[in-house]
Amino acid sequence: MLILSHLLCISLSLYLFLVSTNGTQLILVNNCRRSIWPGILGNTGKMTPKDGGFHMRSGDEVVFDVPKKWSGRIWARQNCHFDKTGKGSCDTGDCDGQLKCQGLGGKPPATVVEMTLGSSTSPLHFYDVSLVDGFNVPISMRPVGGGIGCGVAECDVDLNICCPSALEVKVGEKVVGCKSACLAIQSAKYCCTGKFADPKTCKPTIFAQLFKAICPKAYSYAFDESSSLNRCRASRYVIIFCPPK
Repeated sequence: MLILSHLLCISLSLYLFLVSTNGTQLILVNNCRRSIWPGILGNTGKMTPKDGGFHMRSGDEVVFDVPKKWSGRIWARQNCHFDKTGKGSCDTGDCDGQLKCQGLGGKPPATVVEMTLGSSTSPLHFYDVSLVDGFNVPISMRPVGGGIGCGVAECDVDLNICCPSALEVKVGEKVVGCKSACLAIQSAKYCCTGKFADPKTCKPTIFAQLFKAICPKAYSYAFDESSSLNRCRASRYVIIFCPPK
C-alpha cells in the first residue's frame, strides 16, 4: 500500500511538472443551473482544443492542456439543440450551427475569456474577461493555487437582468443576451474604428460605463485595458461559468 501511494505521488508530481514545463492546464467548470456548450477558438496559427466545442451539464468539470505560448478565447453558448451529426443552433454564442466550432468564433453577444499564455517576447500570461462582444453568461478566470502577480478576471453578475432595452437580445419574452453598444449601434464612435481607433479619441460610452460599474474586472470597451488585463505566471487556471459570488 505504501509503495502504491508512493508511486501515485511520483506520477502526480511528474504530471504537474510536465504541465508546468510543456504547457498550461485549463479547468472549465459549469456552475450554472443549466447546461452550457463552451466554444473555444485558438488565435491565428494556434491549435483549437476539444475540436472547439462540447456540452457541459450543470456541475460538470472538463480539464485539458494547451501548449506553451497558446492564445485564444473561450465563451459559453446557451440553450443549444444539436442533431446526431452535431448540427443545430444556440440562442447565444452560436458558431454557425456547429457543436464543434473547429475554428469558428461565436456570434455575439457573448461574454468572452481571452488569453495569451506566454509569447516569444515574454513568459508572462495575459488574460481578461471581455464584454466588447456583449454579454450572455457570467464568467471568471483565475489561477489555481496562486501564482506570480496574478489576479482574477471576471464578470460575475448577470447583466441580462439590467440590460438597457436598446441592447437586449430576447428569445420570446426572455432576455438571453445583452449587446455591446458597438453591436447595437454599429458606428465608428462606438466600435473604436476609423478615426476613433485610438484611446485618445475612443472613450467609454454610457453603456460601457454601465458595464464597468457592474463588472469592474472585465473589459467594457476596446481600450479598457489598464484595469482589466491580468498578468500572471501559473501552470493551471480555472474558468468558471456562473462563478459563485
